[in-house]
Amino acid sequence: MRTSKITRDEALKLLEKYNKAPFHIQHGLTVEGVMRWYAKELGYGEEEEYWGQVGLLHDIDFELYPEQHCIKAPDLLKEGGVGEDMIYSVCAHGYGICCDIKPEHEMEKVLFAADELTGLIWSAALMRPSKSVMDMEVKSLKKKFKDKKFAAGCSRDVIRQGAENLGWELDELFEKTILAMRSCEAEIQKAMVERA
Repeated sequence: MRTSKITRDEALKLLEKYNKAPFHIQHGLTVEGVMRWYAKELGYGEEEEYWGQVGLLHDIDFELYPEQHCIKAPDLLKEGGVGEDMIYSVCAHGYGICCDIKPEHEMEKVLFAADELTGLIWSAALMRPSKSVMDMEVKSLKKKFKDKKFAAGCSRDVIRQGAENLGWELDELFEKTILAMRSCEAEIQKAMVERA
């Protein structure tokens, strides 16, 4: 079983040490919430804390070192007392993009697939009158996915590859990740308001 060497509060402080932009904090909190949902959904409930912290910390080096993403992360994480297994899990989401650490565990494959997709879902949610994922449906997300100009920074290839790594159809990945984002949307909004 995978367990964390640090607490959730320590993980959040570590993220905040290297990330100041509200966008990056919100993305970390979103991926944390999504990973916690997936841990429970896929039968890894006892590892929920670990999955969540990997999600929270996955982009720890991105704000300061975008050109060295997943390369600088191990040093920053080690300094913060994060264990080797979690460092591997964090870096594996950059496989084939910025590093050669391969996602092996189902959790690492979920992070690889969901990380990029949360960005696309969030961008699509902002276009809705509700500005929320609560009323988003898979079919409207699919339209945005097919429109290459929409949220062009979100790699469709990475999302496709992520679904393939998990042995899922795209629709399944879309549906699950929308549900995962619904599960934490209110909590993240509250956290971001408190930070402002």
